[in-house]
Amino acid sequence: MSLMPGRSFITTSILLIGAVTILVGCNLPWRSQATPTLNLTEVYSTLAVMVTSQPTAPTSATPVAGDTTSKTPTHSLAQVSTTPHPTLAVSSTLSTQTLACDQAVPGFPIDVTIPDDTILAPGEAFTKIWRLQNAGSCTWTLYYSAAFFYGDRMDAPPSVPFSQAVPPGATVEIAIEMIAPLTPGTYQGNWKLSNAEGALFGIGPNGDSPFWVRINVSETLPGTPTITPTYTPLPVASPTPTISPTATPPVQASDILVVSPLDLIDLDSLELQAPGADLGYQTGVNSYHFLTPMSPALLGVYGNLEPGLQDCQAASMSSAPIAVESLAIGTYLCYRTDLGAFGRVQLVGVDANSFAMTLDLLTWELP
Repeated sequence: MSLMPGRSFITTSILLIGAVTILVGCNLPWRSQATPTLNLTEVYSTLAVMVTSQPTAPTSATPVAGDTTSKTPTHSLAQVSTTPHPTLAVSSTLSTQTLACDQAVPGFPIDVTIPDDTILAPGEAFTKIWRLQNAGSCTWTLYYSAAFFYGDRMDAPPSVPFSQAVPPGATVEIAIEMIAPLTPGTYQGNWKLSNAEGALFGIGPNGDSPFWVRINVSETLPGTPTITPTYTPLPVASPTPTISPTATPPVQASDILVVSPLDLIDLDSLELQAPGADLGYQTGVNSYHFLTPMSPALLGVYGNLEPGLQDCQAASMSSAPIAVESLAIGTYLCYRTDLGAFGRVQLVGVDANSFAMTLDLLTWELP
């Protein structure tokens, strides 16, 4: 049986369409494909470009015309980090001004009258005059005064106000009326200046050392004539007297010691930190340094002349502490140990940094 031409064409067309469908289906992406690998170098490079290409935020925004939205920045780190703390700034300024305001230095000379160790009669009235210079930045007004600090006041008032203003750089003479004590001995009164608020200040490297008056009260004044009766000796033969040399008192111990604050001295053996100490080197209020006798030992200022045994036996001594700042280099002091021996000590020098003292000590033997 012969096929019809139309049916044959249709059959052929169907076969061709099927073949094409199979061929195309073999190339479709339905199969599993390999997962693409990320190139990290390219990713980092892209991110770097994106970061560096970001526009920097302006410190102050410029409003765009027609834009009514407020764009006030918040939490500005620049403003916080650059603003100083107001309390710290104020306190630093006040501290600097206080240190530079009230400062005094000795005038030339500081002792206009009554130099150290002036000999006066018991009960003698005198006027002590100091010359000081204003080395600070504040004027010493009429509210400033000279104020008694410690020691022997010798009937002086506790404070003497200034009679005139003293501008920075000017000098002033401070005169105070005093009366010598009735008992012979060495007396010293230490004074400071007081500002309008009552704060005390003085002289010295730190501006806190006192200035002082030191006198020796004696019943026999130098230059007092001695009346010697005259007589005519009878012509009686007498043997020539033999003059014996004055015996030198035997010395128990002598040494030069370097004494630091808080050290203890045994004045009988002149040893440091030994049991039975007689003298302590102490630091007191306002960083002052004191030589403090330890009971029953006694101590007293003698003067700038070296004393002998009899001088120290007759010297005025007590158990009161003596401020090192009130002593001039070369000053002698007398002491009595806890065992009853007498001695003398000289202030040879003081280290300005450590405040270690160099002392020349000598203790005589007990009789």
